[in-house]
Amino acid sequence: MRMRLAIVGRPNVGKSTLFNRLVGKRLALVDNQPGVTRDLREGDAQFGDLRFVVVDTAGFEDVTDDNLRGRMRRLTERAVDEADAALMLIDARTGVTPLDEVFADFLRRRSTPVFLGANKAESSVSDHGVFEAYKLGLGDPIRLSAEHGEGMSDLYAALRPLVDSFGVQVDENLPDMDVPIDNELEAHELHFRNITKPVQIAVVGRPNVGKSTLINQITGTDQLLTGPEAGITRDAIARHIHWKGDDGQVTPMRIFDTAGMRKKAKVQEKLEKLSVRDGLRAVKYSEVVIVLLDATIPFKQQDLKIIDLIEREGRAIVVALNKWDIVRNRQARFREMREAFERRLSQVKGADLVAVSARTGLGVVSLRSAVLASFETWNRRIPTAELNRWIIDMIEAHPPPAPRGTRIKLRYMTQVKTRPPSFVVMCSRPDKMPASYSRYLVNGLRTDFELFGTPIRLSLRSQREKNPYKDCTNRRQPSQLRKHLKSDAE
Repeated sequence: MRMRLAIVGRPNVGKSTLFNRLVGKRLALVDNQPGVTRDLREGDAQFGDLRFVVVDTAGFEDVTDDNLRGRMRRLTERAVDEADAALMLIDARTGVTPLDEVFADFLRRRSTPVFLGANKAESSVSDHGVFEAYKLGLGDPIRLSAEHGEGMSDLYAALRPLVDSFGVQVDENLPDMDVPIDNELEAHELHFRNITKPVQIAVVGRPNVGKSTLINQITGTDQLLTGPEAGITRDAIARHIHWKGDDGQVTPMRIFDTAGMRKKAKVQEKLEKLSVRDGLRAVKYSEVVIVLLDATIPFKQQDLKIIDLIEREGRAIVVALNKWDIVRNRQARFREMREAFERRLSQVKGADLVAVSARTGLGVVSLRSAVLASFETWNRRIPTAELNRWIIDMIEAHPPPAPRGTRIKLRYMTQVKTRPPSFVVMCSRPDKMPASYSRYLVNGLRTDFELFGTPIRLSLRSQREKNPYKDCTNRRQPSQLRKHLKSDAE
């Protein structure tokens, strides 16, 4: 088990900037506006030869009520309690503030080892703030500039002994990891140990539909910040889970919580644009996307745009209707939502529509089954022989058009890739094929091979047999033709 380091401090002291530098990627959103980070974000730090888990936290504020800032404080406090060490940052240019003193007092009462960092100390203007940091009683401050990378060697020297101690502990525990497998271990647990790559899942939707609450319900924790306020989530936060079904089978998954996506015209602030962009990046790197809708509200145009975006990205789709526990006349409501979905989104016709309640856990097991089924369909491959028998039946039922009196001939069909299923049809004059006939073939593929809940890619290509006599200009067997005939005879 690797060491966990929580980066803590009041708002806008550079915690996310330092987090990005330690993980070597721009994972956390960074802006001059205070309070950008709200959730806990974990990353694998690659700090020289040190390897540990680093946790970015929300800015600590001196509030204890149940509003948003109070919930953010409790989340930060829990991150400190769960960490093996904490790195408290102050703004060296501003110096020590009363809020820094309150937080330092909180940290001194904890048993977690604490390092003190004076960030934004790249100039002599910050000297006074660095010296002032001694009065916090947390030891010698480490002079840092997370933005410019200054002072990182001093931070490395401070963390090295603690990280090394965790490496010794891991080595001491190695024999316990090599124990023989118990005979009574169930088959699904053996299967789980052989799985190395988790299924990548993104949860997307409009603001305040319950995305973070649903992920907390799935993981069985309260790691993500939730509440009645719209737009709480800003970063695309990933959580590793081992999702267990009713059959006892455990599947490793990596699930992303994303910021709510509003209409483009309503997104004006820079921070919200960054949040939406982060969510779109999560969709791009996912394999299955759960589109969460509010079951108490009819389909919105924005819901359709989100699903259309996912289809264009080529990701498997599962649609979940949240807040089902407060819906009245559920059967009629489900039929109404299903009919609207099939009518307005024919490109993902047949995708699973699952009724869930993120608050109570209703339908979460069915959601897991839908995700795995959609993932399996997304990876499905159909044999070429089966496809060609199918396309013959499709041509007999509805022959291709004959522009200018010449029938377009479909010669054969094959699947060229999966994720999503992609097919190529070799035919004559593909540029003359109308889009309606391509849709006819796609709809047939979806229905006959049960490719529901996944986009289907179909392309038409021209196949022309190469004429060996094409370049021959002399009818009396020139050297090129004689060479060709000789090779045929051999």
